[in-house]
Amino acid sequence: MGQNGSLIDWVLTRLRGYPRPALERMRLSHRSTPDNGLMIQFFTWDSKHPNMSWWQHFETEVPRLADLGVTQVWLPPPNKAMNETGQGYDAYDLWDLGEFDQKGVVSTRWGTKDQLVHAIEVAKAHGIDVLIDAILNHKIGADRTETFEAVPVDPQNRLRDLTPPREIEGWTAFDFPGRKNHYSTFKWTQEHFTGLDWDHKKRLKGVYRIVGGSHKGWSKFVDSELGNYDYLLGADIDHRHPDVRQDIFAWGEWVLKTTGGAGFRLDAIKHIDRYFLLDFLKHVRRATGREDVFAVAEYWSANVKLIKPYIYVFQGLVTFFDVPLHHNFYRASKAGARYDLRTIFNDTVVKFRPGDAITFVDNHECQIGQSLESWVGANFKIVAYALVLLRGEGHPCVFYGDLYPNEECYDARVANALQVFMKARKLYAYGDRTDYFHSRNCIGFVRSGDAQHGGCAVLVSNADQGHGAQGVIHSVRMNVGTNVGPSTFNSMIGTGSVDVSADGWGTFTCLPGAVQVWVKNDFAP
Repeated sequence: MGQNGSLIDWVLTRLRGYPRPALERMRLSHRSTPDNGLMIQFFTWDSKHPNMSWWQHFETEVPRLADLGVTQVWLPPPNKAMNETGQGYDAYDLWDLGEFDQKGVVSTRWGTKDQLVHAIEVAKAHGIDVLIDAILNHKIGADRTETFEAVPVDPQNRLRDLTPPREIEGWTAFDFPGRKNHYSTFKWTQEHFTGLDWDHKKRLKGVYRIVGGSHKGWSKFVDSELGNYDYLLGADIDHRHPDVRQDIFAWGEWVLKTTGGAGFRLDAIKHIDRYFLLDFLKHVRRATGREDVFAVAEYWSANVKLIKPYIYVFQGLVTFFDVPLHHNFYRASKAGARYDLRTIFNDTVVKFRPGDAITFVDNHECQIGQSLESWVGANFKIVAYALVLLRGEGHPCVFYGDLYPNEECYDARVANALQVFMKARKLYAYGDRTDYFHSRNCIGFVRSGDAQHGGCAVLVSNADQGHGAQGVIHSVRMNVGTNVGPSTFNSMIGTGSVDVSADGWGTFTCLPGAVQVWVKNDFAP
């Protein structure tokens, strides 16, 4: 495929059918149980605990998370950042997990290596796996500058050179003096990067493609946004360089064995050579002897057509955050009653390939003020969480900021509802699903249950809440299954019950703009 070629065209011309869905081949829990799996992103952008390290905070919350049905935790990047407050996305040294005196501190923002390892041990004892946030696209915070040839390119079209090659001074030498060759002796120089965004010699910001020597330019196997989306920020890693590949492959094996982690969240894959990532995952599986290593990729696009080819290319080794579904939630929260709930799953990963979808409502990058701001409003967020947690398709991920009190994005109503839905997922949301997409402002569904778990009936509404004060409520007739016999279904939200006939039919109600969940068994919060 040429540099300007379309990934979609490239895939379609070679399409031999999609691989088996990724989720059915991955471990979703540290224990093999018939219970639903559930992921939580255990941090917000500015997370900081006032009395303990973040790793210690996570450890203390493990029993509660297990009780709520969490089986996987996505923790923030454990690597040393460019400064002591860095979240880790400003990756300096992947091999320093808070163990060496580098960047003026031993601990990372989140804690020490020993605290991380101990917290993961506690999590596994409670049946919870931990995912390592892998920042493999770039490095930031070099130890010294180097002088080399580079070409400034148009930031809006990285395939267009602005001037001939010229000498620049860049922060590209990573010596890691504080680590003293522990774990890895590899030192990074300009030959291991494709580009950077700062000429220290002239104090000029831009996007510079490094040229000369063995440099091959931007990778062709990245997203085509901005002409070529290899470059994102910092010193952009050249994943084709054999020494780079060897070091990162070794790190992937080491970090899972060292920490006890069960898999990866892969950051910013739009910008990373996709064949490198595929080889990385294959290597880690072979080296650890685990064919069920979990991996979820962040490909940030609301257009499911752009994600489909990546699903094909990664051969069932990667799941994908359902960003299109998140954007549907975001648009629905803005549109209010004007949004047709019957279309909420249109053009999403979970509708196209539920076995490859990690569904979510919000995360740290969606928060207000962040570069990908698309925060789902509180009223609709409750609806959204009911849909991702209880319908049964995809593998859901809840957000720390929606569950735990914090100064950035907490809403007590959302947190209270979320806890109920997490409990309902753990105890009741099993078996086949029957949809009752009643009207544009009210949709419902029934989960039939299985031998070990009860089922549930759910209604969600985005109607104007003012209608409820006038006595207008949604009423939907749904069948919960002939196996339940004459029975009563009780509300998990507030009070109320629904009588179900011998043939399984009952009339379920919901206030405008609300969510209602019914279960046959009594609910004890």
